[in-house]
Amino acid sequence: MRVRTRTILALTGTMVLSLASGCAQGGAAGSGGNTVTYWLWDANQLPAYQACAKGFERRNPGLNVKITQMGWADYWTKLTASFIAGTEPDVFTDHIQRFGQFADLQVLEPLDDLGIDNSAYQPGLGANWTGQDGRRYGAPKDWDTVALFYNQKMVKEAGLTPRELNNLSWNPKDGGTFEKALAHLTVDKNGRRGDEEGFDRNNVKVYGMATGGAGDADGQTTWSPLTASAGWHYTDKARWGTQYQYDSRTFQSVVDWYFGLAKKGYLAPFTDYTDGANPANAQVASGKAATAFDGAWMISTYYDTKGLRVGTAPTPIGPTGKRATMMNGLADSITKNARNKGGAKKWVRYLASNECQKTVGRYGIVFPATPDGTEAAVAAYAKKGIDVSAFTEPVTDKKNSTTFSFPITDHAPDVYSLMRPAMQDVFANDAPVSGLTRTNDQINLILGQ
Repeated sequence: MRVRTRTILALTGTMVLSLASGCAQGGAAGSGGNTVTYWLWDANQLPAYQACAKGFERRNPGLNVKITQMGWADYWTKLTASFIAGTEPDVFTDHIQRFGQFADLQVLEPLDDLGIDNSAYQPGLGANWTGQDGRRYGAPKDWDTVALFYNQKMVKEAGLTPRELNNLSWNPKDGGTFEKALAHLTVDKNGRRGDEEGFDRNNVKVYGMATGGAGDADGQTTWSPLTASAGWHYTDKARWGTQYQYDSRTFQSVVDWYFGLAKKGYLAPFTDYTDGANPANAQVASGKAATAFDGAWMISTYYDTKGLRVGTAPTPIGPTGKRATMMNGLADSITKNARNKGGAKKWVRYLASNECQKTVGRYGIVFPATPDGTEAAVAAYAKKGIDVSAFTEPVTDKKNSTTFSFPITDHAPDVYSLMRPAMQDVFANDAPVSGLTRTNDQINLILGQ
C-alpha cells in the first residue's frame, strides 16, 4: 500500500537545532564511488523503480543504484536522523509538506543544472519545487488527486446510479444532492435509511461516508475538496504564503457543515478512524461505510480488496460551480551532503526522464509526472479493468474542475502541531469552529517571525 497520509510527524525543537548545527558534516553512508543510494517509502512502487534502476545502470556503466524502502513513519524518522548523523542517502523521495522545512534547513542540493523543464510535466508539478531563493530542489516524480470511492453493491441497493454519483453537488446550507446521497446510503441497525422517518442516528450500521479523521492542517482526503470548491485557499499566495486563512468564514462554515454530517449519523464518527488499524479504506472494506474520499495512491488497495466491488466518482460540485481536488506531486531530491553527488544528479535526471516515467506508468501503481507516463499508467489500469477518469479528468478539465496543492510555507511542522489538535477538538468534542480563528492567529504569528 502506498501510504500518502495527511499525518506529517512534526520535528521537535531539539532535533531541528541538532539538524541545523550538524548538517554540514559527514556524508551518505554506504554511497560514493560507483554507488548511488536512493530512499523511498512506497513498497508498491519498489519494483517499478528497480526496473528504472536497471535501465539507468545499462546507460551508465560503472554506476549502480542501491534502493532502500521503508514504511512511511520510519522513513521520515530515519531520514531526519540521517541528516543529523551525516548518514543521509544521496537521493530520496520528497514530499511537498516537508519541502519548506528541508529548504530552510539547507539540507537539499539545488537542481538547476539538471535542465528540468516545467512544461515537460503535468501543470504545476515542477513549479512547486522552487524555493524562495528561486532555485529548484525537486525533480517531478508523480502526482495524485482525490475522488469518491464507493461500494457498488451498496449504491445499487440504495437505488442510486453511477451517473448520479458522478453529478453530485453540495453547499454548506443544506448539503445539496451530495448530502442527500450520503443520507440515503446510511442505514441504521433497524434497516432504516438516513433520509427515512424513524432513522436512529445513534445506532448506525452502515455510514454513508467513512471518516478520514479531522484532516489536520490540510484535509487532503477529508474536507479539502469541499473547502476548495467553496472558493477557499489555505494561504494568501499559491506558494510560500505568509498568512494562513483558517479564520475565513467560508472555511469555518464548510468545516462546520462537514463535521456536522457525523452528528446526523451520515459520516462515521472521529472515534472510528485510526491511521493504521481503521483508515477510510478499511471502513469501506468492512462494510461499515458506503463511500470514502481517498487518494489515487489507494486505487489498487480498494480494487484489490477481496469481496469488494468498488467504483469511483469525482468530488462533488461546490458553490463555485466547480469540483475541486488536491493535486499532490512527489519529487526526487538530492541531499546537500550526498557522497556521490555526480552519480546522484545523473540518477535524478533519469528518474525525471520520460523513459523512466513511462516505465513506472506501465506498472499501474501511480500517475507519473510526465503526460506520457500518465498515459502509460491509465492504460495499465485499464488492463486491470479499472477506470481512473475520476482522478485524471480534474487535471485536464479546467473548465469544470479546480486543482490545488498542499500549502507550501515555512514552519509546516508548527502549523501541523497547532491545527491537528484544534481540528480534532472541533470534530471529536464539538468545539466551536470559531476557535480556529485563535489557532490561525497563533500560526500567523509564527510565520511572521
